[in-house]
Amino acid sequence: MEEQKPSVNFPPALRAAATVFSYLLHPLFIPLLITFLVVTALPEYFMAFKHNSFRFPFDVLYLRVGVGCLLFPLLSVVLSKLLGFVNSVQLENRMDRIIPYVATTIFYFWVFYTFKRQGVTPGFFNAFFLGIFIAVVVCFVANSFVKISMHTTGWGGVLGFLMVLMWGMGMNVSVPLALAFVLTGLAATARLVLDAHTTREIYTGLLVGILSQVAAYAIVG
Repeated sequence: MEEQKPSVNFPPALRAAATVFSYLLHPLFIPLLITFLVVTALPEYFMAFKHNSFRFPFDVLYLRVGVGCLLFPLLSVVLSKLLGFVNSVQLENRMDRIIPYVATTIFYFWVFYTFKRQGVTPGFFNAFFLGIFIAVVVCFVANSFVKISMHTTGWGGVLGFLMVLMWGMGMNVSVPLALAFVLTGLAATARLVLDAHTTREIYTGLLVGILSQVAAYAIVG
């Protein structure tokens, strides 16, 4: 049985702001965000993509991540809606999430596998995508019993990834980590204001996201 969400009447302006932040901080954007972050901060690890770019440095890398982790998952949700498999693209109930979970699991694993197989990306980058895959699998399995916030799962993954870079590799990522905590708080607050999740679902997502990244780094990092 799902936890009963408390009914709080927030002002319309606050709910409108929460809606905007929910879209801006959507987990589908996170793989591209992390890719931009690590390429900007550590370009020396991705020189193979710079030499093979079409016009701009690393555009091949961004294209692969964007297509596999944003375009294809987004298309799967839209097609599911058009075919009547889901009630809303917002995926508000657990049954609506089944097909998108299956699709994104396939897409995220494919991105991880191709990077790992190619052998030109650093281990921590491969571990990040494996962590995404693990998190989606956990959420998919858990979806049969409980609803988990995909927003906080995604941002929990960002926190876990940055923590791994700091503690596992000794990198100084204190500024990005502090910013990630702020954005995670905004995403969690927005979902609560919109009455999309309970606090338990929010914290469960954070835990799944963080632990998935730690486990992935332990496997391939």
